[in-house]
Amino acid sequence: MRTLSVKCSFFEGMQIENKAKQVGLSVSEYLREMGLKGAVKFRVKTLNREVLQLTGTLNHIAANLNQIAKKRNSFDELSVLERARLNQQSTSLHK
Repeated sequence: MRTLSVKCSFFEGMQIENKAKQVGLSVSEYLREMGLKGAVKFRVKTLNREVLQLTGTLNHIAANLNQIAKKRNSFDELSVLERARLNQQSTSLHK
């Protein structure tokens, strides 16, 4: 693998980074495509369904943990319902 350096202004660098991000490529991939082909096709990187579901579940658990931490830091006790939800999510996460 060979490394090439490119000199550009700060503004030009920001433009290149933004264009690379818009098409879902790293700056290196973007510049290589432009240099070799003169154009870049938009690439959509998708995650499979299981990863998306797990991400959603983890986000939900994180939100609940933040709420619990807020209550504990203010010295409030968890309600019976909050404890039940926490136990249910803990069990689900272990599975």
